[in-house]
Amino acid sequence: MKILKTGLGFLLSFSLLSSSLVAKELVKNEPYLELEQAAAGIAYTSDKRLFITYHPFYNPKIKVAERLNNGDIVPFPSAEMQTAYKADGSLKNPGDYLNWVLSSRTDGKGTLWILDSGQAEPRITPKLVAWDLKKNQLKKVIYLPEGVTLKESQHNDFAISTKHNLIVISDEGIAAGPIGDKAALVVINTETGLSRRVLQGNHSVMPNMKMPMLMDKNTPFEKSVDLFIGVDGIALDKQQQWLYFTTVNHTKVYRINIAELADFSQNSVTLAAKVEEYADKPMNGGLTIDSAGNLYLCEIGTRTIGVIPADTRQYKEFTSNENMVWPDGLNAGPDGFLYTSAAQVSLSPAFNNGKALNKPPYIIYRFEPLAKPLMGR
Repeated sequence: MKILKTGLGFLLSFSLLSSSLVAKELVKNEPYLELEQAAAGIAYTSDKRLFITYHPFYNPKIKVAERLNNGDIVPFPSAEMQTAYKADGSLKNPGDYLNWVLSSRTDGKGTLWILDSGQAEPRITPKLVAWDLKKNQLKKVIYLPEGVTLKESQHNDFAISTKHNLIVISDEGIAAGPIGDKAALVVINTETGLSRRVLQGNHSVMPNMKMPMLMDKNTPFEKSVDLFIGVDGIALDKQQQWLYFTTVNHTKVYRINIAELADFSQNSVTLAAKVEEYADKPMNGGLTIDSAGNLYLCEIGTRTIGVIPADTRQYKEFTSNENMVWPDGLNAGPDGFLYTSAAQVSLSPAFNNGKALNKPPYIIYRFEPLAKPLMGR
């Protein structure tokens, strides 16, 4: 691990953004770890094991890695699980490798859950991989079959409820194009493996088609992109009662009692009536919550993390850094910090007429939340 003394030098000219932040009293953040590849997120355990998911947008050879105590970063759970092919060139069983991974989470009980959306060629059935960290062995694989998964499915992030033996996944619905009009929540019982798709078409998970993606606001690379992403951010509170979720191209945070989702006898129409509007928000991706119920959001178009305090439900900027380009996932560490990865997606060739403005190092930042963070959230 290397703590950075300076930021991304090629972005230091973005004085417009930094000057606009001077007058605001924001919480300090610090660069924590530099990587040669962009990370989508991290998963930290209570015994300080650090897992990294490399951003699938860049088609990385290593999908998931662990940073060891000596600072080395190694493929996890093995190098063999990072490739689809055997030594003789034949294709492996889809359960024997990782294909397209954005998120991983720990459940606080010794299991690392890895969400594989299966979108890379050759495409495979999406799955959840549960890895027993204590025994260092595969615990189970839960597949997300046709019907639960659509051709449009892009499984982004998930929340774990050990109380209800439930995992809820946010499916952005943009795997087949730039409009996430098939977005939904995917609910899985982790004991039985039973899964289903809910709330598809409901306004709470759908993008606002009048809100195109604004990237790199107040910088020389500011741009508006016709990309409309469905439900993305997802977080479960300390009591495992309220599940909060946000759509990228939308101005509202919604929530539902997770016990309602755990009841598989309820259909989407019944569940839709139980979704509550919680607060206003800007365009955001990553979402997490602390032990006091304060929500933290990664603003997509800026280099800012915002907060919705539980007492006011009024969004405000919380921490920012001109070099924190495209903060992605938000994850808690055992040291009282929240962590976010600057994936530089907005500087990639796809959004800059084929020109790569993104470059290493890719930075993971950390900052102190208002209250104790929740491990695995």
